[in-house]
Amino acid sequence: MLKNKVVELVEVGPRDGLQNEAAIVSTADKLELVRRAIEYGVRRIEVTSFVNPKKVPQLADAEDLVAMLPERDDVTYIGLVLNRRGAERALATGRIDELGAVCVTSDSFGIRNQGQSSDESLAAAMEIVAFAREVGRSGQITIATAFGCPFEGRVAIERVVDMAKRAADADPREIALADTIGVGAPAQVSEMVGCVREAVGELPVRVHFHNTRGTGIANVWAAVNEGAATVDASLGGLGGCPFAPGAAGNVATEDVVYMLERSGVATGVDLSKVVEAADWLTGVMGRPLPAMVSRAPVFP
Repeated sequence: MLKNKVVELVEVGPRDGLQNEAAIVSTADKLELVRRAIEYGVRRIEVTSFVNPKKVPQLADAEDLVAMLPERDDVTYIGLVLNRRGAERALATGRIDELGAVCVTSDSFGIRNQGQSSDESLAAAMEIVAFAREVGRSGQITIATAFGCPFEGRVAIERVVDMAKRAADADPREIALADTIGVGAPAQVSEMVGCVREAVGELPVRVHFHNTRGTGIANVWAAVNEGAATVDASLGGLGGCPFAPGAAGNVATEDVVYMLERSGVATGVDLSKVVEAADWLTGVMGRPLPAMVSRAPVFP
């Protein structure tokens, strides 16, 4: 039996969807992507990241984009940050409602992704959440490579549970489990989400899946069945990580909405408007996007 009949979607297309694209997308198109996400019903949007623009040139316009965001009391704008400097940049805009902090399960990936060991990344994430709370904002913690590392292989579930317990001490808005390189499978996801939910008590669990090996949408279903409260998705299925070799796109917003709504799980998202937005984004990117539902005939 489903543990959740209502699931919140976080649209991560403007950040995670675009960050690995070689061709720079205009700030105006990024703004339109945010506007369309609001129009189709998403109320939490990961709009950009405040990282070194030399390492992620696609997001070098973070401050410019945030300055143009629609003023909406009912929308939470999330900025991804990896350290105190990034957090300060995000909060200085006055428009970022929530800081997204990231820790990683392996030293190898942590050094490449953010120049920190695994334990250092967790300490930094907890500090970011504390900083956000000090200034009246919320903070979330994502445990990246929770289902596998591109350099060290399998990650023990005990390692993820231990990190989740420690992260919970910072009192973040939620704990997210990210399959950064798309290696997770449904049975693994069910066990991981169940164990982490038990470990962190009432703290909500969010999930972030990539569809690198075709298991992404099944992993979403497994996570929701285990009580995951929030699911990340990217319009059109765009996405990838510059520091994770071979990591393909995120699960697509339209595919997730179709599956959940057809299965009796409410998302508050208008699928027809998501498909319209995906058609527009296809034109912006100049190529077919990985999502399935937006390329299929309308049903029912």
